[in-house]
Order: sequence, then structure tokens, then C-alpha cells
Amino acid sequence: MVQEKRGNSKLVAEKRYGTTKTAAKPRAKARKKRAARKPMRGPIGWIIALFHWIVRLIWGFTWRIGFVTAVILGLAVTYFALQLPDANALLDGRARGSVTLLDRTGETFAWRGDQFGGAITTDTASVHLVNAIVATEDKRFYWHLGVSPRGIASAVRINLREGRGPLSGHGGSTITQQTAKLLCLGVPYDSATWESEKEYEADCRRTTMWRKAKEAIFAMAMEAKYSKDDILNIYMNRAFLGAGARGFEAASKRYFGKSGADINAAEAAMLAGLLKAPTRYAPTNNLSRSQDRASVIIGLMADQGYLSQKDADIARIAPAQLSEAAEAKAGGYFADWVMDSGPEFFTRDTTEDVIIKTTLDRRLQASAEEAMKYIFENKVRSGSKAQAAIVVMSSDGAVRAMVGGRNTKVSGGFNRATQAMRQTGSAFKPFVYATALELGHSPNERIVDEPLTINIPGSGPWTPKNYTKDFKGSVTLTDALKDSLNIPAVKLSELVGRENVRKVASEFGIESDLAAGPALALGASESTLIEMTGAYAGILNGGSSVTPYGLVELSLLGDSEPLMGTGGGIGERVIRDEAAGKLIYMMERVVSQGTGRRAMLPDREAAGKTGTTQAARDAWFIGFTADYVAGVWMGYDDNTPLTGVTGGGLPAEIWNEVMVRVHQGLPARPLPMVAPTPIAPQPQRQQRNGDSEPIPADGVADTILQRVLRSLGPSNGPTTQRNERRDSIGDR
Repeated sequence: MVQEKRGNSKLVAEKRYGTTKTAAKPRAKARKKRAARKPMRGPIGWIIALFHWIVRLIWGFTWRIGFVTAVILGLAVTYFALQLPDANALLDGRARGSVTLLDRTGETFAWRGDQFGGAITTDTASVHLVNAIVATEDKRFYWHLGVSPRGIASAVRINLREGRGPLSGHGGSTITQQTAKLLCLGVPYDSATWESEKEYEADCRRTTMWRKAKEAIFAMAMEAKYSKDDILNIYMNRAFLGAGARGFEAASKRYFGKSGADINAAEAAMLAGLLKAPTRYAPTNNLSRSQDRASVIIGLMADQGYLSQKDADIARIAPAQLSEAAEAKAGGYFADWVMDSGPEFFTRDTTEDVIIKTTLDRRLQASAEEAMKYIFENKVRSGSKAQAAIVVMSSDGAVRAMVGGRNTKVSGGFNRATQAMRQTGSAFKPFVYATALELGHSPNERIVDEPLTINIPGSGPWTPKNYTKDFKGSVTLTDALKDSLNIPAVKLSELVGRENVRKVASEFGIESDLAAGPALALGASESTLIEMTGAYAGILNGGSSVTPYGLVELSLLGDSEPLMGTGGGIGERVIRDEAAGKLIYMMERVVSQGTGRRAMLPDREAAGKTGTTQAARDAWFIGFTADYVAGVWMGYDDNTPLTGVTGGGLPAEIWNEVMVRVHQGLPARPLPMVAPTPIAPQPQRQQRNGDSEPIPADGVADTILQRVLRSLGPSNGPTTQRNERRDSIGDR
């Protein structure tokens, strides 16, 4: 045992030599290592040493600055995150409200203001819409922390390559950064600070290095505070998408007439395509351009796996189309008129969401637009700058259709139906005859159409003429109106009194300043088409005044009770029902036998009056059936005379085209006219020379008239050409 133990132990020398030998190796390595670390001498060594010192200095400085920056950035992000409200409170950020206009059946036909269709979220929106937004704006949205350095670098490179500044053009912003910009970095709109919301939004969109830095911090704060879906919800509800639509729900309803939850891939792509340039790509401005942009978005969705190639092909083959209301360009002239006629704080400057029910009949509106288009395409020379306007209303003044110019799809344009003050010409004459009938005269009474000169104090002799430059002699009042004779109209006006004529016209709703002289009877005064059409509606309804109106009810969104009701309708009685019936009888003869024959309808009675002003600067036809009243004006905006056009020409033809379309499917009803009682023949009376002279059929009336005219001045005396004034206002 002892031997074995000894045999296994090492000798002291062996231990010594082994230890010495083993320990020598590390020391040798250490000496070699120390020799390797020995600094180089000479200039090269100094340079290397200086370089090492600079690197150590920069590194020490950088990590300290980086640490401080990270701390400051973290504090800034934390500060902004703590200031952010609940995500749901940021969905509707409008400073202005919206106005939704409904037609007479309750269907939406127009919008005004900033429309917010209601909150839409990633849970309620169509999956195609969410995918289209992410594919278009930020394909790495679900992976970054609010800022994408890769995206920013790519955008700067593209901008520089295209010759722009690094921050001009492509921004490289993530959806979170865009949302931060929509929130104006948390600065709310203040009317005391900003002149308008437009100026406020322009400031929010400014791009500077400092603002981009703040935007990045705010974006990271949002990522810290909200979930990705919360951020996307805010973005989807605040983005401006053209045509006054704020948010994808409003845009979907405006362009497609449906909720954002129900849109297909093609419609979602079109909406997402609006984010780049809402006004340029709005389908109401250029549908084809919007569809081309949507095709690009569909390609992105397919490339990123959101759509199969088959579904992408289907979406391209069947691109998104506008709804009927969107295609109608948001209501055009009629919507503008209703907005102007309502209270400003609930229409033009509303901060609430308002619902207005109107009198508009979209079938009748389409009829009026089609009729105007047909006449100008087929009966007006190409290149003509002539304009026209149309108003269709019920006998109570409810406006059913309105066309304010040849371009029927405009919004915010000059409305010739409501804004253009034009001379009325012979379209005014019915109010002269209405006055006479109200005072007891009969349509069968006779009046003499003969040369006439009236001496106007301070102005001299005035000699009206007929359009035909001839005289008809003794005619009935019905024939005088039927043939639009000027001299009988002037005589009758002077007989019944100009003040009475002015009173009747103004009570029928013609509120414009009416001429003071005898030319009043010939329509020397100015009026608007809607005013004149409303006055004719008063004749149709039996002689009561009418205030044209388009607003039926105004209420706030969500309220069951309206804030206000109809702003017009039938007013006070102006003339007796019998007088109105007789006037309708006379005006029916204008259409069936007189100057308005081109307006005659094939299947029902119609009554109306033509009007052409001096030098044919304005041409009118206004008339009615038992169901509707319609007015047509035609002329140039700069008062250039029309060539070869009278009220009985193109305006009457436009009226005819409108009314034929308007009455399609309606049973024919007779006009409420009253035929006059025939006047018995009068006995002969003896003249001084012994010859007999027939007493005019209107008996005393014409005798009184002659006395009135004699008191005014010579009726047919000689006048010099220099002093004589002739007026041929009127028409055939």
C-alpha cells in the first residue's frame, strides 16, 4: 500500500521542473503581449494616438448626449401622452357643423358644410376600407412606434431626386404622424386666435424641420397612449376627403350613398385614393381620374396580400360609381337658394349638424334640366353665350325645381333664377289686366288700339308702339292681352290708375321698385324670375299672394321636433277669385291663340304670358297648368340683345319641353278659368253731324278712358322727331 502510494507521487524535482516549466509559458505570453502593446514611436504613432483619443472623446460625448436626448425625448413623449384625451373624444374634430338637405320625399339630395357621417371604427368599417388605407398610406403601420426612419429617408431621397426640397412633396409620414397633423399637434381651433378655420388648418399643415420634430414626438406619444386601432379610428374619422366630407363614413355616404361598413373593394380603394389629394381626386370633380387612382390602390392591396389577383381584377373591371345624389353635384342652384333663405346660424355658419327638409322634386328637377339641355343643343347656335333660367313651383309657392343657368351641375354659382334683376317686358301685363278685372271690367270689353302720345311732365311726349308697328283698332281686353298689344295695356293702366297696378303687382309678390311712369304697364321695371313665377302662382291659386319657399322643416340631427317650419306659402288675398278666373281665361287664350302658341301642351290646358324687353335683351315665358307654374327667362349676362328671340320663341319652347316632361303620368285637369259673360250689343247714338256712331262694347269704360287720356295730353297730335319718345317694349 505504501509502495503504491509512493509510486503515484511525483518527485520534488519533477514538481519543481514541472512547475517552473509550466509557469514559464504564461510569463512568456505576457512578455509578448506587453511587447505588442508597446506604442509606436515617431509621427505615425502620434497620429494613431491622436485618432484614438478623438474617437474616445466623440464616443464619450455621443453617448452622454444620446442619453440626455433620450431622457428629454422620453419626458416630452410622456408629457404629450399625459395631455391626450380619450381616443373617442377625438373622432369628430369639426369646428363647423353640416347641413343635410332632403327632398320632398325625405331622401338626401345635397350636403353643405363639413359633413360628419358618424363615427366609424376598425370594428365597424368594411375590412376592405381598413386594408386600403393601410396599404396606401403606411404598410408598416402595425410594426413601427409612430415614426418610420426608413420611410422618411425614402421620401427625402425621392424629393431630392425630383428637384424639390427634402421636405417638399413626399413626406414619408406614417399614419400616426398624419393623425398628429390632423389633430394640429393637440392645438384646438380658437376663433379668437384664427380669422377662419381655413387659416387654422393651413397653419396645421405647414412643414418645417421644427414642426416635423414636434410631429414625431406627438406621434410617439400617441403610440404610447393609444392602441393601433385607436389611432386608425381617429385618422379614419378626421381625414378630409373632398366635397366637404370629414371622415370616411361621411365620404362613403356622400359619394356612394351607403355606410362605410357596406362598401366593396373598388369603393374602398377610391376612398383611400382621396387621401393623397382630396379635391383633385374627388369623384364629383372627375370620376375617371378618381377611378384611375383607385386602380393604383387596388394594385397596392393585391401586392400586399389584402386582395387576391382575381378579386383585384374584378374591382378594376367594375370600378366604383357615384350615387345619384353625388352625381347631381350636391343640389346645385336649389340647394344654394335654400341655404341662403334659411337663418345664417343654422345654415351658412352652423356649428350644429342640421337637417333641412325641402320642397324639391327630383323628377321635376331632372325634367327642367333635360328640357334646357335639349333646347340649347338643338335650337341654339353652337358657341352662343346666351343664358337661361327655369323655376317650377306649385300654386302655393313650393318650389319644385330650379335651374339657375345652362351649367346645371354647379354649386355656389350665380343663380339667374333668384339673383338676376331683369326687365320683365310684357310678362308684367297680366297685373294690369288683373287690376282692371278686380275693378269690375270684363274680358269682353273693348278698347281702341291706336296711335298714342302721352305728355310726361319733365320728360316730354312719350309714344309707345306695338311690336308689329301697326294698330288693331277696337279690340277686346282678351285680344289685347292675347296679342300682347302695348297701347291698350298703357291705356288700361292709365284708366285704372298706375298706383292701383303697382299695388296689385306688389301684393302679388313683385317687391322690386316699380316704374312710376306709364311705361309701368309695359314691364319697364325689373324683377327676378322666382319673384315673377311666384306672382303668377298667385293668379293660379285664385288671387292670393304667394311667397316662394323651399324650406319645409329645419331640425338638429337627432332631434325629433323641428326648430322651424315652412318659410313661405299662400298669403293674403289680392284679387277676387272670380277676377282671377277671368284672368286665367284671358291668359289661356295667349297660349291657345296668341303670342304663346309655341308653349301649347298636347294633352291639357295651359295659360301664360310672353315677354320681350326693349331691344330683346330679355325674353320671358311664364305660365301654368292646373298642377304647376313654371317660369323661363332667357338673355345674356351682359345685357347683349338676343338675336331673333322673343318670349314667344325659345323661352316658350323651353317652357313647353319642361311642362311636357313634368306632367308625364299626371291626369289632365282643367284650368280654374271663368269665361266672361257676353256683353249685349249697345244702341247707336247720334253724332252732331247726324251720322250714327256705335258705342264701344265696353260702354262707359272707353268713354271715361278717352277723357282720361285727353287730360294727359294730345293722343295723336304732331310731334317732332327730336322730342318724340317711342317705346316698343312688348312682344308678339
